[in-house]
Formats: sequence, C-alpha cells, structure tokens
Amino acid sequence: MSNPLLRILTGMGDSRDVVESVIPKRTFDDVILPPATRRSLDQALAHVTQHDLIYNRWGLRERHPNSLALAFNFAGAPGTGKTICAEAIAHALGRRLLIVRYAEVESMWMGETAKNISAVFRLARKDNAVLLFDEADSIASRRSTSLDHGFIREGNTVINVLLQELERFTGVVIFATNLAANFDPAFERRIRTHLLFEMPGVDERERIWRVQMHARTPLAKDVDFRALAAQFEVSGGDIRNAVLKAAMAAASEPGADAFKAIHQRHFEGAMREVQTAKKVMRQSLLDLPAARPEIETALTRAYGLSALNPAVVLTTSALALIVSIIALTLTLVR
Repeated sequence: MSNPLLRILTGMGDSRDVVESVIPKRTFDDVILPPATRRSLDQALAHVTQHDLIYNRWGLRERHPNSLALAFNFAGAPGTGKTICAEAIAHALGRRLLIVRYAEVESMWMGETAKNISAVFRLARKDNAVLLFDEADSIASRRSTSLDHGFIREGNTVINVLLQELERFTGVVIFATNLAANFDPAFERRIRTHLLFEMPGVDERERIWRVQMHARTPLAKDVDFRALAAQFEVSGGDIRNAVLKAAMAAASEPGADAFKAIHQRHFEGAMREVQTAKKVMRQSLLDLPAARPEIETALTRAYGLSALNPAVVLTTSALALIVSIIALTLTLVR
C-alpha cells in the first residue's frame, strides 16, 4: 500500500481514488419529473440508444470523427433529479456509473488536476462506464483571459484538457450543474443535449411525497399529501429530507412505539426546517448587520474576540489551518 502522506503531498494515486464507482440500481421509474423535463430526457436517451445506427450504420462517424461523445448537460436546481437520472441512464445501458467531483480530482500541485481528469476518462474507457461530472460548473468553468497568476493558468489548462478528452471520448458523459451559466462557451457545441431540470409542479410533488412512504410507515389519518404539495413549492430532494426529519420527530415523541405515527404537523414542521436551512446556507452572516451582535457575542464567549475584525478573523483562521496541517502530518508519519 502506498504511503498516505506521500499520496497527499504529491496528489498521486490510482485513478479510482478520484471517482465514485456505482453499480446503478435506480431506474426512470424511481424519479418523478415534470412532463417537459421527462420528454427532454426521453429524447436524450434516444441519442444513446440510436448512436450505433446514426454513426456506424449510417456512416456519419466518417464525416464527424471528433463528435462521438454522447455528452449531456443536466442543469437545474438542487434536488430536481439530475443524479438519479444519470444513474437511470447507466442502468438502462447496463453500465457502471463513475461519479466525478471536483474536490476529489483537484490537486494542490501544478499539473496534477489535469492528469487526474485524463485518468478519469481512461478509467471510463477501460470499464465502459458512464461518466457523471457532479457540480460540473466547478470543473468546466469559463476560462480567464488574464494569465497573471499561476492558478489561473492551471485552471485554463484543466478546462483545455477536459475539452480535448471530450473530443476523443466515445462514451456517455453527463455534466450535472446548478450553475450552467458558469460553463465555458466551448462546451456548448461539444455537449450533445442540454436538459433543464425544472422544479416539480403540484401533481409531481404530491406523487413524490407519496413514493417516499413505505408500506410499513405509520401515517396518521390527518396526513394530506395534496395539501403538503400545494403548500410547499420545493424540490424532490427537499421532500426527501423533510420526510426523514418528520419520521425522526414522530419517533422521538414519548409513548410506546406501537402507537407512534407521523402526523401532518410532523411533515409541515420538518419542511419548514428544510426551508430555513436553505435560507441559512444562502446567507453570509458576516454581511447581515442585524446578526453582527449575536455573532460577536458568540465569538467573544468562545474565543475571546471582541469584534468581527477581518484581520483578526483571517489571522485566527490561518493559525488554525497551520495547526491542523501539522497535526495531520504528525498523525500520518506515526
């Protein structure tokens, strides 16, 4: 086994270390989509199933030798079914799904990120797998015309390598993103089909609420999924999180397990929690004047900081990072 410290310091390792290999189990029956999104997805799947007819039997491979990759852009808000649909495509083709996340392929060393990208495509060819670039806008972001800094040149190199690999690849590649506007324009012509994953409507949301339940899930008589679907305009991922929160809230109430059940209030309270959490994640607390006193009080109690002085915060963060790196290094060396 390779030294873990050496692998961290060099960014080198097996290409399988930078991808998640999944044996697809979910199918298109497991995802509920708005009609327009479903029609677009069916058309995308037709591109895959008719690929041999168009390029081989109709001879277009000889006229378009550099456009053989079946690249799709799944764009839409979080929780709208992009990852499930990618898995469903892999399942329909009987192939593995390789999930690539930028945090895994990115390296602190110059040139290693681009090498990791190439390694991912080599692995996909070897395993005849479907590639899914999750949060693809982080990998395929717009190139910069300013080359004043090394990290900018490195980012441009990564995008160039990704474009070159895409030109040579003959398999299925799916880019999933919440921020399609951040894509480099060069990807537009290299991606075969762009699919917008819209937020589900009331009918779709009601069906999503229902399919989250199991036959053994105890539901109270006051549960009304149609009312929940009408009240909360959310994604399927939000509904899933709310269902689990509601089940936990119901299970945690006092009393015998045999008499516990999930009520409408549990679902409503859980969904409000999910919505509140999303609002918090979209905010920068340091930019909220009303929140400054509470934050300063918390920092003073925890660390003795009397104010949100940017220099103090940055210095403290830098020192904490240095201590963490030293502790990690000592642990690995041992």
